[in-house]
Amino acid sequence: MPQPLRKHAMAIFRASLEAADPVQAVLRFMRRDGEVLHVGKRRYDLSRFANVYVLGAGKASAAMAQGVERVLGRRIRDGLVNVKYGHGAPLRRVRVHECSHPVPDEAGVEGARQIAAMASAAGAGDLVVCVISGGASALTPSPVPPITLVEKQATTRLLLECGANIHEINTVRKHISGFKGGQLARLAAPATLVVLMLSDVIGDSMDVIGSGPAVPDHSTFADAAAILRKFTLWDRIPASVCTRIEQGMAGAVEETPKEGDPAFARAQNLVVGSNQLAVDAAAAKAKELGYRVLKLSTFIEGETRDVAGVHAAIARQIHATGEPLRPPACILSGGETTVAIRGGGLGGRNQEFALAAATGIEGLPRTLVLSGGTDGSDGPTDAAGAIVDGGTVELARKAGLDARDFLARNDSYHFFDPIGGLIRTGPTRTNVMDVRIVLVGAR
Repeated sequence: MPQPLRKHAMAIFRASLEAADPVQAVLRFMRRDGEVLHVGKRRYDLSRFANVYVLGAGKASAAMAQGVERVLGRRIRDGLVNVKYGHGAPLRRVRVHECSHPVPDEAGVEGARQIAAMASAAGAGDLVVCVISGGASALTPSPVPPITLVEKQATTRLLLECGANIHEINTVRKHISGFKGGQLARLAAPATLVVLMLSDVIGDSMDVIGSGPAVPDHSTFADAAAILRKFTLWDRIPASVCTRIEQGMAGAVEETPKEGDPAFARAQNLVVGSNQLAVDAAAAKAKELGYRVLKLSTFIEGETRDVAGVHAAIARQIHATGEPLRPPACILSGGETTVAIRGGGLGGRNQEFALAAATGIEGLPRTLVLSGGTDGSDGPTDAAGAIVDGGTVELARKAGLDARDFLARNDSYHFFDPIGGLIRTGPTRTNVMDVRIVLVGAR
């Protein structure tokens, strides 16, 4: 792999991670001037609140809580955040509770119970600050009877494997949970509620980030049923989940709170960080390194292999015609794709993207593709993603590895591990979806 290109790609990716730093994201939108707390365009008189609580969940929630602690310090009476194992951060006033992601576990249930109890205990004279980031849905499992945790785990696995996007997955989650889809706001009312969100969803839809625990829910039980049928899961999910959704559609179970519900009368929701900011920072770094830059979109979703094929085609077009950019060129995109699991291999959407792209740019000189998750963990692996060039397929072939065979088995991790193609950042304690980089060097 051409070392200058690899070095540049990693520098561009690191710039995107720095822009998504959760502490700085909070501090950009929250500051304190004596007893006046500024959150976005709103101001709060801290002297009017008897207690301040900090709650939250997500891969970046501990780091976000660090930012809140910097602002509020000793005014915080108590707090707790649910984070993925290994994603904690040192905090003084807020407790860190580690649990499983993407499939929830008993530790997550206990953490969600404690968060719900703290929210319920807050009164009209209290302030509740809630920090939410990607992963919050899985990290706050609160299955409603008759659904058990084991049944919710089975449902989550099926949704993750079928190729459903995060909007669809969270629509189902909201309707089998007592926490998501605005229900945390119900628990916290009548306290004043401030929610800071680090977005990991296309379009920064607040009702989808972490399954929107404190915002009006636009989805319904009928939507959840339609999604399960769309992916032919209705007859495969646990019967208790079907029963819950059928009861909801029949009106026997209360819907999640919608626009105008009194639960939101004293709630402020604010997105403090996003994929757009990460891609903008990547673009600035690429320009600094001398590349002509094109930002495709931060709204990209769909099947990973198809999206990778489009990126590879653009690289080929640049080589053939110098369009849409003349080399040295940098093509950037964000968003989050999905993988339909067909094999029994190990990997994640970014590693699979890179492997599919490798077959599309095979033989192209001075061409590199990097795909990485900003949270540092791609699927159930220790890699953030992978990096490939026009010689990757041939390099692997010499090592006895068939790229297309590994792709067919969804086994990108074991393809890249022996040839040094994995990107390992460790937990970044942020999460604003994925960043993809295509570099075509000067002739």
